[in-house]
Amino acid sequence: MYKTIEWTDEGIVMIDQRVLPLEEKYVCLTHYQEVAAAIREMVIRGAPAIGVAAAMGVALGMKRLPPETPPAEVTGAFGRICGELAATRPTAVNLFWAIRRMQQKFDELTGEPLPAQQAGLIAEACRIHEEDIAANRRLGEYGRALFTADTTFLTHCNAGGLATGGYGTALGVIRAVHESGRKVAVFADETRPFLQGARLTAWELQQLNIPTTVITDNMAGHIMAQGKIDAVVVGADRIAANGDTANKIGTMMVAVLAATCQVPFYVAAPLSTVDFELAEGRGIPIEQRDPREVTHIRGLQLTPDGVSAANPAFDVTPHPYITAIITDRGVAFPPFNETLARLAGR
Repeated sequence: MYKTIEWTDEGIVMIDQRVLPLEEKYVCLTHYQEVAAAIREMVIRGAPAIGVAAAMGVALGMKRLPPETPPAEVTGAFGRICGELAATRPTAVNLFWAIRRMQQKFDELTGEPLPAQQAGLIAEACRIHEEDIAANRRLGEYGRALFTADTTFLTHCNAGGLATGGYGTALGVIRAVHESGRKVAVFADETRPFLQGARLTAWELQQLNIPTTVITDNMAGHIMAQGKIDAVVVGADRIAANGDTANKIGTMMVAVLAATCQVPFYVAAPLSTVDFELAEGRGIPIEQRDPREVTHIRGLQLTPDGVSAANPAFDVTPHPYITAIITDRGVAFPPFNETLARLAGR
């Protein structure tokens, strides 16, 4: 079975998601700047996964400091490493959550010898990875309880093991239902322009022997109107306190179609994806990526020379379109500003 990301003595090993499904290739990163580039260039992607990668990147950068580095330089290096990793992608809140966890651990280790600080930061990064996998499995179990019959799902983008430390969020729910013995099938939106659904979700579900049909994004409404979808389940990159959810571009369109066709629409994400400092989704920054991702596929040009292209990577689904938010601490139903806060112990 593939591993999305792993800490090793040689460096951080991660599967290169840019070349899937045609090639299963792993890269070993030995410098934190390589980790930053991997996040920025989509070698690794998915909100929980890039959080784990950022934590490991911090630990890797600090590990490379010589033992004789003066304390002031250690502190300066730590701030610089965190800043460069935080600047890689703006939308997914797990990235910033993981870096804050590493900052808290660094503060706890203030005054310790550098080797002790390095060991503590490595342990914390590995702990974040382990906790993410455990959280996804709990999330899957909470989601499984919602589906007590055979279910055909529709999902958008990729929210499986590739997008997390392991197991998955939206696909974690689907996996848990499948593992319970229910008959499961999936329609996977291709998810233009990066094709995470066609390339990654389909590949993961194939590994799990879950029947999967890839559809273009503009087929979703037709398939739902035919009554072929029992539920939609998607992941999330950031959730505002009121439940407004940022996910891969096109998710809001799917949510509106689901509401029109009276298909329940679920969001699956660990509670660390909820940004309680944001009251509503309008405050979520939306990453703008290279238009070439729209105009080209694997180097093949699709559009005429001189035609401009827009490439917002995410959109925000307003909370009224969301049936429930499945987290690692339970399922939140509307009103989300109350139920999410309760699950978080606020």
